[in-house]
Parts: sequence; structure tokens; C-alpha cells
Amino acid sequence: MTRKWACLAIACLATLLLSLDMTVLHLALPRLVGDLGATSTQLLWIGDVYGFALAGLLVTMGNLSDRIGRKRLLLMGAAAFGAASAVTAYAPSPELLIAARALLGVAAATIMPSTLSIIRNVFTDPAERTAAIGVWSGMSAAGFAIGPVIGGLLLDHFWWGSVFLINLPVMAVVLVGGQLVLPESRDPAPGRIDLPSVALSFAGVVAVIYAIKEAAHDGLARFDVLVPGALGVAALVVFCVRQARLPEPLIDVRLFRRRAFTASITTNLLAIFAMTAMSLFFAWYFQLVLGWSPLQAGLAGLPGGLSGAAGGILAGRLIRVLGRNGVVALGLTMTAGSFFFYGTLGQQLSYPALLVAMVVGGMGIGLTFTVNNDNVLATAPRDRAGAAAAISETAFELGGALGIAILGTVLTTTYRDNLVLPPGVPGDAARESIAGALTTAARLPAGQGAQLVDAARTAFVQGVHVTGFTTGTVLLVVAVLALAGLRGVPKVIQEEVLTH
Repeated sequence: MTRKWACLAIACLATLLLSLDMTVLHLALPRLVGDLGATSTQLLWIGDVYGFALAGLLVTMGNLSDRIGRKRLLLMGAAAFGAASAVTAYAPSPELLIAARALLGVAAATIMPSTLSIIRNVFTDPAERTAAIGVWSGMSAAGFAIGPVIGGLLLDHFWWGSVFLINLPVMAVVLVGGQLVLPESRDPAPGRIDLPSVALSFAGVVAVIYAIKEAAHDGLARFDVLVPGALGVAALVVFCVRQARLPEPLIDVRLFRRRAFTASITTNLLAIFAMTAMSLFFAWYFQLVLGWSPLQAGLAGLPGGLSGAAGGILAGRLIRVLGRNGVVALGLTMTAGSFFFYGTLGQQLSYPALLVAMVVGGMGIGLTFTVNNDNVLATAPRDRAGAAAAISETAFELGGALGIAILGTVLTTTYRDNLVLPPGVPGDAARESIAGALTTAARLPAGQGAQLVDAARTAFVQGVHVTGFTTGTVLLVVAVLALAGLRGVPKVIQEEVLTH
């Protein structure tokens, strides 16, 4: 029993670091405008290329873990992640930083599906499995909260690259602890990895995400949006058809015939869509509108993530009362309510009211993730746990990347459309982003600079309003779909086995 929970601790530590890495850079993004001269487009790529690379390779890495061993792949990924973190910390230009973040995403793709599949194989009792996944989901949510705090503390004393060096000691603990306590597990008859499927999955996911990102930023009716989008969709269609015909597919498409599996994947994607956008939104709002330091901004957002951890732990108990569909719908509704509140924020803040909204929304996210992840793993056979976890994590990372790309672009576009520049103020940098406007204002005469700061903050707050109400509406719709899609799923899901 003790070794089971030691295994969970290692899996949670690795997950904590990966989710932390998704948000730790958000507070540093304003610094990159001044230190590296990054444009708004480069800032978006720096923020989301990590998730793009992760999403494109998760399916492949999940299958690889089933074949060569989950423990082995996790430890290999931990070593690579540490090395890539050091490279990222010292990137000298926006272009090289984007490339280094992509390498981090590749390394992370080897870790994430292994953590969930190890939990699936170690915890065979349904009640224990749900509890373990609740703790795992809670640690993932905590990483989103702790990231800005650690990032803010480091940014108050060091340069922006220091936020990546914290990965090195944590990954060292994962390597040593994992070697000592993790059991090895794999598919006993895995077959060969189909290389055309690997290429199709990676190309399809990356091309579709790229097209969505570019369409959200510059409009749909463009050659460099329509062509990648069409090619990406075609690649994914061919991939799915191929999986149905292969004796050993990368993804067992029969899993999607199960309503609980499909509904859980979909709602998880949209929940992380909202959660990632919230993290980015607060990083900019606290610093650039309210004028708080990175550390103050990180501490202010901490309760939201910690309440997500609490929601993950409470989910198992609530399932007995509300059922799985009720818990997911409740979680999404709670999160939607918090976003509607965020849509009312202005340049002056009542933090106690915001605190209540963050705690309610964070707990809702924790409830949603825990139940959906348990649904996904319980539906899949144990020897294909890595592949099933990869599907869940692909949705997770895809949702995170899309949240930054789409909602970040909605925020930026609304800001640009509503920015009214004072007479005589150059508009290029100011219209790029609010960070660019504040940098420009610092170089202007005091009166003119103050006018630009006020105009930029007013426009940004209008973008916050549009983004908050849009996200809240999407989450309410998904809550209704989850209530129907997960109807009839047992409160306790026993282990199921599919014939391959």
C-alpha cells in the first residue's frame, strides 16, 4: 500500500511540474517585449508552441509507453525535460525561445501519458483509482496556481529565464524517486508502431491548431489559413480511417463508441480551454492594468488553483450524491459563473469578490477534470492505458493551446479595436499589445504618457469583458451537453477490458 502512494507521489510531482510550466511563463511575457523585443504574434507562439508540440506527439508517446514501458519512457522524458529547460532559460532571441519551448513540449509529451497510465496500472480498485486520479488532477490544477507565484518570486529578483531553471531540481527528484519506486508496466503484446499513423497524427494536429490560431488572429479567408486547415483535417480523417483498419492502431477508435469516453474527452478539452485562458488573462490583468508586481500577481491568483486541487479531492464523494454527469455539469457551471464575474472587472478591483469567483471557478475545474479523467481510464483496457491517457492528455493540451490562441486573440483583437490613441502618439507598438503601449508610454512626456496608459488599460478591460462573457457562455453550453452525455454512467466504474 505504501509503495502505491509513493508511485502516485512521483506521478503527481511530474504532473505538477508540467502544468506549472504551462503557466510559469505567463508572468514573464510582458518582460519579453522589452528584453527580447518580441511582437504580439511571437508572444502568442512563445506561449502556445509548448502545447502544440505536446499535443502533436502525445498519441505517439502514449503508444510508445505501452510498448517500451511507462517507467522507462517517463524517466527518459524527465531527463530530456531538464536539459530542454536549461536551453530555454538562456534563449537569446524570440525565435530561439520559440524553438526551445517546442523542444520542451516534445520532452513533456514523453512524460504526461506515462503518469496517468502508471496510476491506472498501480491502482486497480475502482474507489482507490478515483481517489488517486482526484489527487493527480488536484496537483495538475495546483501547478497552474503555483506557477505564477514561483514565476513572480523569481521575476522580482532575476531575469525571465530563471523561471525555467526551477525545472532542474524537480526533475532530478523525479528521476531518482522514479527509479526507486515506480514499477515497470507495458502491453504484453504491443505489436509494431505504425509510422504512417505517427506522421498523420502529428501533421494533422499541428496543422489544424496552426490554422485555428491564424484564423483567430488574422481572419479565416486567407491562403495560409485555409490550406493548412484543409490539409490538417484531411490528415486526421485519413488517420482515423487507418486506425479502424489496423490490427494494432495508435488509437483504438472503438473507444469513441462509448458515450462516457467521448463526452469526457470533449468536456475536458473545453474546461482546460477556459482554465488556460484564465491563467494568461490574470497574468496580464494584474500586472498591466492594476500595476502589481509579478509576485503580487502570482499570489493573487494562487487561491484559484489551490481550490482546483480541493475540487479534485472532493469529486469522489460528490459522485455518490450527484452521479458522474451531475458532478461534471456542476463543475462546469461553477466555472462559467466565475467567468461571467471576470467579465465585469474594471481598472479598480475588489479583491475579496474576485477571490470568491476564483475559488468557485477553480473548484469547478477540479471536479470536472477528476471525473472525466477517471471515466477515460476506467473505460480503456489496462494494457492500453498509455494510449488512452494520451487521448485524454491530447485533448488537455489541445484545449490549453486553443485557449491561449483563440481567447488570447479575442482579447488582443478587442483591445486593438477599442484603443483610442491620444493625438500625436505613435500607434504601431501601442496597438500590438497593452505591454507595447505601456513601453511606449514610458518614453513619452508625462502627460501624454499618462493618457496613453489610461487609453490602453481601458481598451484592455473591454477585451476582458468580451473574453469573460464568451468563455462563460461556452462553458454553460458544455455543462448541458455533459449532463446529457454522461447520463447513465455508473457511479463506480469497474475495470473494463476490450478485445483487440
